[in-house]
Amino acid sequence: MRVIVVGAGIGGLAIAVGLRQAGVDVQLLERADRVRAHGSGLSLFGNGFRALDALGIGDQVRAAAGPAVVVHRSGTRRPDGSWLTRMASTHDVRVIDRADLYRILLAAVPAGSIRTGARVVEVGDTSVVLDTGERRSADVIVGADGLRSAVRTNAFDDPGVRDCGYGAWRAVTTGSVALDDAGETVGLGARFGIAPLADGRVYWFACVSTPPGSNPAGDAGMEEVRRGFGHWHPPIEEILDATDPASVSYLPIEELAAPLASFVSGRRVLIGDAAHAMTPNLGQGANLAIEDAATLATLLVAAKHGDELPAVLARYDALRRRRTQRIARQAKALGVVMQASHPVTATLRDLAMRSVPARVVDSRLRAVTSWSPPTP
Repeated sequence: MRVIVVGAGIGGLAIAVGLRQAGVDVQLLERADRVRAHGSGLSLFGNGFRALDALGIGDQVRAAAGPAVVVHRSGTRRPDGSWLTRMASTHDVRVIDRADLYRILLAAVPAGSIRTGARVVEVGDTSVVLDTGERRSADVIVGADGLRSAVRTNAFDDPGVRDCGYGAWRAVTTGSVALDDAGETVGLGARFGIAPLADGRVYWFACVSTPPGSNPAGDAGMEEVRRGFGHWHPPIEEILDATDPASVSYLPIEELAAPLASFVSGRRVLIGDAAHAMTPNLGQGANLAIEDAATLATLLVAAKHGDELPAVLARYDALRRRRTQRIARQAKALGVVMQASHPVTATLRDLAMRSVPARVVDSRLRAVTSWSPPTP
């Protein structure tokens, strides 16, 4: 079997790892001139680690992430530091530097299987055409090329992309910051998230409601973060002081404008953001992409003959579409609530959050992260 994977992000690299370890011929086509990590920190939950285990690299990622960091309290706060919700469990969440995750994934994929600077402009049922005019063929085409997927645009009924009305700055501190508490802090149309890494550094994000097309960056962006959040409760100012402004990245928060009717079209199949790009409010984007990769790799490896592939891909769609689209809806709804910009709606949000018992918050997250790899 030969598989072409379009896109060498987390999902694309992950499925290549799973297929390569089973001896499947895999070619990754990456449109950028090099494969590199985008973003800063990344939260991996139990479902993400079970998917990594299925791909054979779970222990390596655990070693790189270090043990789950135990903090005194975790949950949601107001800018003055008062608590709205508490988490009853950490769910073994580990925060890893994206660069470390990419390093492990790349080491498990032979360098010769990745072709960079390869922009796909046409997608047939079992072939792709590059902007150079070169055609490449395979038994299966996997679209792992993100939010603005060329595979989705060419081979599916593409709903397009929707701006969610807010954006996020992200970074990892250059040095360690002592933390007793972690989680998110919510204000009027603004949020600040704190997640510790095992080495003492802190991954943070700052979300602000913005008009579409806004793209603050660099030192000016960091100054905007300071103006918006520097006066919030400790240790936010200390975290910002420990951050190199040049390391801060900004992205508008976007999602698919509508759910796809299928993740499969003939021998073409979508994974990750190409299939179900969602808001980051549940921290599940990368975890679900790795789940997709582990599921598809498991099913493809079990296929004995080419005539089994339609049924295999149909099973993948049945296993993945309902779960990922449900979580996408939940993440979208949570973002609307957490980004409340009007004083009245923000006050109602805070009152509602205070009334929710910790065990309920815990059970909701457990429902999202409850997943195990399929049997072939």
